[in-house]
Amino acid sequence: MDMDGTLIDSEKVWDRSLDELMGRLGAGPLSTGARQESIGGSLWSSVRICFREAGRDPSTVPEAEMAAAGEWLFTRTGELFGEGLPWRPGARELLGSLRAAGVPAALVTNTIRSLVELALDTLGRENFAATVCGDEVGLPKPAPDPYLRAADLLGLDPARCLAVEDSPTGAVSAEDAGCVVLVVPCEIPVPGGPRRVHRESLTGVTLSDLARIHASVMSPAPP
Repeated sequence: MDMDGTLIDSEKVWDRSLDELMGRLGAGPLSTGARQESIGGSLWSSVRICFREAGRDPSTVPEAEMAAAGEWLFTRTGELFGEGLPWRPGARELLGSLRAAGVPAALVTNTIRSLVELALDTLGRENFAATVCGDEVGLPKPAPDPYLRAADLLGLDPARCLAVEDSPTGAVSAEDAGCVVLVVPCEIPVPGGPRRVHRESLTGVTLSDLARIHASVMSPAPP
């Protein structure tokens, strides 16, 4: 399961910290298009977008300046995460159902480990059999690496896994890893795909629903 925008409404927190970083770079808030581009990406991809939107070519920004901006964004976002994170509708209940039934869940996110540890104070470490963070894989989403790593930690073929995602970046990552994807958009629309099933919300989603969604993709009914 993805974290930002899927289980918790942390994209609002990123809105604040990214716009504050833009102010530090001497520019106004991120445009709607740039902010949407950053959703589902890594911290460093967001930093590069901020420099670009502030009129700087990220490829020419000195390494020390890029690192300092990333460190500031990490620290500020961590402060905001520490204030508490709101659940997305139905997410807490679904996690509880999975745990009660003994169905292993993995948290798969582009957010770096140190911020995820803060978020787990809200999400509950006991709800996850594994966690995979953006700084723990060769390539973050949209590459398939995070979901391939999660499936490996769970001891499962990715084709047996159902990913829950809210962004195009995350959906591509899970789909390319071989997972079925339940798409529950939060901030931006997510295109359809052959291994994707869309729902407006996780509210009322049961374990039986998840099983049916997975079966509908892996063993579709004959025409």
